[in-house]
Amino acid sequence: MYDPVLVQPLRDEVTRLGAKELSTREDVDIALRQAGTTLVFVNSVCGCAAGGARPGLALSLINGNRPDHLVTMFAGVDQEAIERLRELLHPHEITSAPEMALVKDGAVTRIWRRQDIVGRDPSSIAHSLMKAFEKYC
Repeated sequence: MYDPVLVQPLRDEVTRLGAKELSTREDVDIALRQAGTTLVFVNSVCGCAAGGARPGLALSLINGNRPDHLVTMFAGVDQEAIERLRELLHPHEITSAPEMALVKDGAVTRIWRRQDIVGRDPSSIAHSLMKAFEKYC
């Protein structure tokens, strides 16, 4: 487990974008039952989250089309929420972090796995997110 105080600035990068933090099983249940589209951002301390995922997410939200809801949890801190997310998204496994999932009316429409993020610049991550937003949001 990571020290919650040390990861707070990394959390703040995402909550400043309007994301609601999920830390419990109940939080995840409520978030994924919402009508409309929900983007779930599984945050991380790794360099690919700092250099690609978080900035790419920020760029994607400038787009006119965006999810109705944005939620986040932190790998290595919000273990209860991560475990519940894995259960609800099965068979679409959330295996690592950072990862993202776009859910529409409770059904997974797209998942961005760590391997879809590592080595990609923020603009290409944002472009991929925006394409999904245009299709589903």
